[in-house]
Amino acid sequence: MLTGVAVFAIPAALTWRVEAEAWPYIGGSAALELAYFALLAAVYSRADYSFAYPVARGAAPVIVLVISIVALGQDLSLFAVVGVLAVTGGVLLVRGVGDNTPDALSVGLALAVGACIAGYTLVDDHGVEHAAPIPYFVLVLGISAIPYALVIGPQRLRAATDRRSLPAGAGMAAAYILVLAALERAPAAPVAALRESSVLLAGAGGGRRRLAGSALVALGIAAVVFG
Repeated sequence: MLTGVAVFAIPAALTWRVEAEAWPYIGGSAALELAYFALLAAVYSRADYSFAYPVARGAAPVIVLVISIVALGQDLSLFAVVGVLAVTGGVLLVRGVGDNTPDALSVGLALAVGACIAGYTLVDDHGVEHAAPIPYFVLVLGISAIPYALVIGPQRLRAATDRRSLPAGAGMAAAYILVLAALERAPAAPVAALRESSVLLAGAGGGRRRLAGSALVALGIAAVVFG
């Protein structure tokens, strides 16, 4: 988190555009980021990663889709809607949902993580109307990093920082900025679905299930792009 902010601090200054209207969205997104990290830690302490990750990441695009259509009145084509649902189904197939039956609280926490992802995606969708992506990212993550660092403490923060932190932090930051750039140009629901397609780059194994899930994600992306 802090590494990504540091890497993009100078580019943020060079591309600075933050209107007064952006600040409520920056604050809201930072709060949702904090809630995301807190809930993620809580669900990982109770449930297997193999369950928590796909449920949280798979739920987010569906939540964004429902809110975009029902609450925000966005007009999405049938192809785009089907594409979002296909990507979500593909993510669940690729990653699987583990072999152990989780308890109700674990399910609730995983869905809450997905709701946070959906929440900051929708907030960011409006935020980038009033701010350039790079400074917007630096402000959101910079604000959320301060209380996070205070809770973690300096010793644990130093222990978690090594030579892998720079490329990992820069990569995560660049991915987030690319999402923000996409939100400037496209509706939130398709962007949220395409964001989760990165699951294809992670992990290995899974055989036919993974192959079927990858195909479903690819078809979903095609439907979103051409819908």
